[in-house]
Amino acid sequence: MIDWLKIFEKFFFYDKWNIGHSVQSPENLIETQQLTDEITWLCEDRTDYKADPFIINIYDRLHLFYEELKYWKGKGQIIVADGLQCKNKKKVKGISEQNIHLSYPNVFESNGKVYCIPETSQMQQIALYEVDKNKPYIFKKIKILKEGAAFVDSSIIYYQGKYWLFTSLSGKYGELHIFYADTLLDEFKAHKLNPIVVGYNESRSAGTLFIVNHQLYMPTQNPGKCYGGSIMINKITLLSESAFQCQNCFEIKPKAPYNEGVHTINFVGNLIVVDGKRRVFSLLTPIKKVVKKVKNIF
Repeated sequence: MIDWLKIFEKFFFYDKWNIGHSVQSPENLIETQQLTDEITWLCEDRTDYKADPFIINIYDRLHLFYEELKYWKGKGQIIVADGLQCKNKKKVKGISEQNIHLSYPNVFESNGKVYCIPETSQMQQIALYEVDKNKPYIFKKIKILKEGAAFVDSSIIYYQGKYWLFTSLSGKYGELHIFYADTLLDEFKAHKLNPIVVGYNESRSAGTLFIVNHQLYMPTQNPGKCYGGSIMINKITLLSESAFQCQNCFEIKPKAPYNEGVHTINFVGNLIVVDGKRRVFSLLTPIKKVVKKVKNIF
């Protein structure tokens, strides 16, 4: 029997992503094992996707980096906003002159400088960019860390005297790739076990790794229900140049009104930023989806 309701939903509903923030520390997240209910969501606009939020303090001012996508354009771009309201926002410049999809702007500070490792999987590389602290929308390419594959959602952390780069390949759930180096400018060497076989919900990053009480935690996307359905928080119990072990701790589920999905969390101090997905009806949805597919081809 034909399920006309599912067909109708498939053709006329699409995913709408938005970004929220709240006061919640990494310690509180580990203790409560859930997102706080007090999430403030950004005002929605014509943008279809506001997702992959990262946040950092630059000269004592919060700056929000995230992916913005409109179906009519088909490809994501990276935006930086001064503060949490996205009123004063600019498109990031300096990543690529090519018309490629950009996302997951993993921004971090090291030795007084601000860097970003955005997802540029269509360029088949992981690249390190320095962020101009006076003009955070200006990126300068410093170095290609890895190339030759469609790396997605790469996350980096300084831990136990080394920089550890966690990444995965597009479509390869269940395979984790780790690289390490003594400094950001050194060669990043491959972990002995690459590709590391993990659970299907333990491979693709869902935000920067973080430390609570000397314990390293790794947020990853859980695609069990759907793409971006929820997040797994994993405890890394062993990490060295030749060994790796982790275990699932708990699942972070989406919060209403964006109760269809969550796939990125990040912290700065006691502030957490998340993204959320809801389903939206529009008679233009079939056209939007076709345009997006065509734009992605070209």
